[in-house]
Amino acid sequence: MTTTAEQLSATTLLRFATAGSVDDGKSTLVGRLLHDSKAVLTDQLEAVEQASLNRGQEAPDLALLTDGLRAEREQGITIDVAYRYFATARRRFILADTPGHVQYTRNMVTGASTAELAVVLVDARNGVVEQTRRHAAVAALLRVPHVVLAVNKMDLVDYAEPVFAAIAEEFTAYAASLGVPEITAIPISALAGDNVVEPSAHMDWYGGPTVLEHLETVPVSHDLTACHARFPVQYVIRPQSAEHPDYRGYAGQIAAGVFRVGEAVSVLPSGRTTTITGIDALGESADIAWAPQSVTLRLADDIDISRGDLIAPADDAPAVSQDVEATVCHVADQPLSVGQRVLLKHTTRTVKAIVKDIPSRLTLDDLSQHPAPGQLVANDIGRVVVRTAEPLALDPYEYSRRTGSFLLIDPADGTTLSAGMAGAAFAEAAEAVVTADDAEWDF
Repeated sequence: MTTTAEQLSATTLLRFATAGSVDDGKSTLVGRLLHDSKAVLTDQLEAVEQASLNRGQEAPDLALLTDGLRAEREQGITIDVAYRYFATARRRFILADTPGHVQYTRNMVTGASTAELAVVLVDARNGVVEQTRRHAAVAALLRVPHVVLAVNKMDLVDYAEPVFAAIAEEFTAYAASLGVPEITAIPISALAGDNVVEPSAHMDWYGGPTVLEHLETVPVSHDLTACHARFPVQYVIRPQSAEHPDYRGYAGQIAAGVFRVGEAVSVLPSGRTTTITGIDALGESADIAWAPQSVTLRLADDIDISRGDLIAPADDAPAVSQDVEATVCHVADQPLSVGQRVLLKHTTRTVKAIVKDIPSRLTLDDLSQHPAPGQLVANDIGRVVVRTAEPLALDPYEYSRRTGSFLLIDPADGTTLSAGMAGAAFAEAAEAVVTADDAEWDF
């Protein structure tokens, strides 16, 4: 007999993020998804039911399942993405629950940075608003391969198909112009449960999947081994003990790809080449290691290597440069200005840098570029040119979300200023469809 643990270990994992404007019903959708998929513990449900009764509500207010997050925000926490874990018989899920207020757009950047799918909620009464476009732009910038448009509160527009169709058409055209490869639009009522977990009896004109059905069946690729091999060094192991007098190893987590004993590698930014003579994983020697394993590499030559260096195949190493051209999402309350001195954190490496130029800021209404804004303020998306004090080995973000991303940090207090994506801003405009797609993406 197969145990529950064995069943779960055999299922795939989907990381997804939710986003939506204030009062679009995101908290209710998350609560309904957890409740109807039987992912809520009995004592949690009883607490929600009691709290709802105390408020004079007859039915449980499922939005209360995420009320703890609001309490945290009232204490002044600014980046507080809550990760919820649940599972069905078909798939395991990690849900990054992000707030909807424009002030907390930065939270979506955090939650969507590792997501394979983003659920963007829209109030059927309001349609696509500026915050909707902002969330679509963030999802496109972060190369989230699957976007679900959940048109919520369909019960308040009499489940009218023309209302849904108009919103779906407008959003799909906008997201497609940003290069989002796959968009699925679903009409729902989170409050009533229509098309969240169970199909709706009120919308027989809709023949697509429910939200949960789509989450369970959307194609997901976790194959990091097909990506360019990258190994950021976290720590140099040099015990110099009687048992290991000459041991020198370089520990870290493989960001992408595969490394093998005997393989020629380059150490960046120095560019020195050597050969892998050994791989230690979990205290045992191995001939091969792959992402996302944490291992220790042993090399043939005693090269000056420290934390922040990058080891890559000698014939497939990224370019090294001190000039970084990128798109950033500015997440701090203080602006980012031309001439500002910052720290740039890339993988395990942190270097001094200066903002040389801010060529443009994205206008979300029509996707035009506002030239030479001089600075970026909270929630702005713009192009920047940064000059670093030391050379960095960055991949274009379109090739690797791990080694193509970086943070700009205030050197005075360590505050995160901007989240950056090296290289081109958006993918080329795609002809998006409102069905599933097997587009290939590197994570």
